Amino acid sequence: MSVEQPLWRALAGYRVLTMFYAVGLFATAYDRFPRPGVAVAYYCVIFVWTLATLPRVAGAASCTRPFLAADLGLAVCGILLTPVADAHARIAAGGPTLPSIWTAGSVLAFALKGGWRWAAVASTAIAVANLVERGDPARDTVHNVILVWVASIAIGYVVEVARASERTLARALEIEAATRERERLARDIHDSVLQVLAMVQRRGAVMGGEAAELGRLAGEQEVALRTLVSGGLVPVSRISTDAADGALVQLVDVHDERDADDVRDERFGRHGGDGLDGDGPVDLRALLAPYAGSRVALAEPGAPVPLPAAVAREVAAAVGAALDNVRRHVGEDARAWILVEDEPESVLVTVRDDGPGIPEGRLAQAEGEGRLGVALSIRGRLRDIGGTAELISVPGQGTEVELTVPRNAPGAENGQHAMSTRNTKGGAVAWARGKAGNR
Repeated sequence: MSVEQPLWRALAGYRVLTMFYAVGLFATAYDRFPRPGVAVAYYCVIFVWTLATLPRVAGAASCTRPFLAADLGLAVCGILLTPVADAHARIAAGGPTLPSIWTAGSVLAFALKGGWRWAAVASTAIAVANLVERGDPARDTVHNVILVWVASIAIGYVVEVARASERTLARALEIEAATRERERLARDIHDSVLQVLAMVQRRGAVMGGEAAELGRLAGEQEVALRTLVSGGLVPVSRISTDAADGALVQLVDVHDERDADDVRDERFGRHGGDGLDGDGPVDLRALLAPYAGSRVALAEPGAPVPLPAAVAREVAAAVGAALDNVRRHVGEDARAWILVEDEPESVLVTVRDDGPGIPEGRLAQAEGEGRLGVALSIRGRLRDIGGTAELISVPGQGTEVELTVPRNAPGAENGQHAMSTRNTKGGAVAWARGKAGNR
């Protein structure tokens, strides 16, 4: 049942009771009216109108604007007819109008239908009619006018809040129902499809040959399906990862003057129509999801990780550079893990592999030889957007790259400028070689 439905029922009862109350007041003072016939005719009209229009005040759908206008007009007409039916002395002494408190029912109907703004309009019309009927703003008249005005506006506001709460509750119930259905599907899929895909992946790796390729594809589909049923982002298919990575390295090696990010963006179809070219915040998970696959595991928060578009693209590109290094130096079959942590003051992205690690002094030697994969593609990117990149490597225990981006980094608004600067002709070639080259 709607939260406002009891209010409509109360309004219907109020209209009937106040109609009888107004008739009773007239009956007790019938002999004091100089022209009682006018009052009798009016009370006959509101008696029939009140009972005939009870279905109209049964709900917001049936309470139409024409009905509200006619109801308010009947109330105003009754107030203005009071000087015609009643004696001036009684009016000056504070006598009630012909409809008396029945007029408040019209104002309340406006409040329930359209909120406090509609209530303000209706109560203002009633107030003007009362002032015209009385002739001068007497204290009791002003008191009654202000009381009706404030009460109707307050009730209209309460109705608006109740409707907003009802919509919020309905939305919450929809989300809860969808979550329960997703959990049910996740349980069913986990007990059937995911287990079969995992078995195919394991058996294919053992059998080798074409079965190994089939197992690899099954592993990729397992990752995508597991991400889908958990409510995350579905990674882009990486069936052609090996071939595409090789093409990327070849393009860089033949001195292609395009930024390596452009090549990667073309692989993942990130140009145009995805909403990532703007300056507004984007979900970092959407940019990292394409890197997940059978050999790259992605662990991310359940909620979005918003970052400025330029900053998010730089972080994703740095992650891509780290994964390129893993594939080039550890091998195509190397496993890697991406962990995204959304902290209150910063966003931390960690890329870890299971390789042999980097020998001590190797990074400095690579920079001396002009191989700037880590220095420029990773550390340089994070420095340009106000973040930091820390590389931790223990021989025999793999390599870990920690990318930290403060949410209020002073260089965040310059991320777009940093990207355009890196796209100059000479800088792009050096940067692309460093990204595809040694650490």
